[in-house]
Amino acid sequence: MARNDTRPVIKLRSTANTGYTYVTRKNRRNTPDRLVLRKYDPVIRAHVEFREER
Repeated sequence: MARNDTRPVIKLRSTANTGYTYVTRKNRRNTPDRLVLRKYDPVIRAHVEFREER
């Protein structure tokens, strides 16, 4: 089955301006808005918010 735009690949960029990113997929039907997750940033060794970037 081919991949489609229902579950696109997104980048989560750190709000601490370290340049660190996570790459994940999201379901566009369930979460049409930009995703914000609190994850670990190994550059500053702390949990910070990561925002979706397209």
